[in-house]
Amino acid sequence: MKILAIDTSNHPMSIALVDDEQLLATTTLNMVRNHSIYLMPAISKLFELVQWQPTDIDRVVVAQGPGSYTGVRIAVTTAKVLADTEKIDLVGVSSLAVLARNVVPTSSAIIVPFFDARRGNVFAGAYQWENGKLVNKIEDQHLGIDVLLEQLAKLDQQVVLVGHMTDKIQAKYDQLPANVTLLPRSYSIPSTYQLALAGETKEPVNEIDLFVPHYLRITEAEANWKKLHPGEKRKNYVREV
Repeated sequence: MKILAIDTSNHPMSIALVDDEQLLATTTLNMVRNHSIYLMPAISKLFELVQWQPTDIDRVVVAQGPGSYTGVRIAVTTAKVLADTEKIDLVGVSSLAVLARNVVPTSSAIIVPFFDARRGNVFAGAYQWENGKLVNKIEDQHLGIDVLLEQLAKLDQQVVLVGHMTDKIQAKYDQLPANVTLLPRSYSIPSTYQLALAGETKEPVNEIDLFVPHYLRITEAEANWKKLHPGEKRKNYVREV
């Protein structure tokens, strides 16, 4: 199976081309935020390097969030357009699960990937390897870093944090619990090769139009809309807009 994997959910922009679990080409930029400018040229360059055409790929796998509002939208929109245009499979994978897969499958620890969500908050989930498969133990969520660490301190097992501990996040707590270890920052760079592997066995979406980012919190636009329309409700604001 030929797969194009895309992740622009946070600061790094990463792309990979994978053929039957073999990584053919990948590129990662961790110095710019203009993913909308660099994404398509980077994809085109990889296609050129491996001598593929968009019509050659069988599936596009995208990091569906959480993360940067704009970043997640860019990757999801690009993946949806490619899938719809080329009539290929579309698969979404948690951006946090991609980070968790940076930890080797031999580890028995609880893996807690996290992203800075600003104001002392993080996006985080809990994962663990079981029989060679990464299993989601606690659903991805949006919460304060202090609340997260309090919850992890109550676990009777080792926990590894995977992510970039910014100064603003670190200012919200005194120290890590005794059972929690922060892995080196190199683990916080997403691997789109791992993203492709994660998406290879997942069922593709049935309706591309209904595929939306997993923000895990309301957008600023939605918050402003609610202020202007008190009492009104929307089932799926992202889709309706």
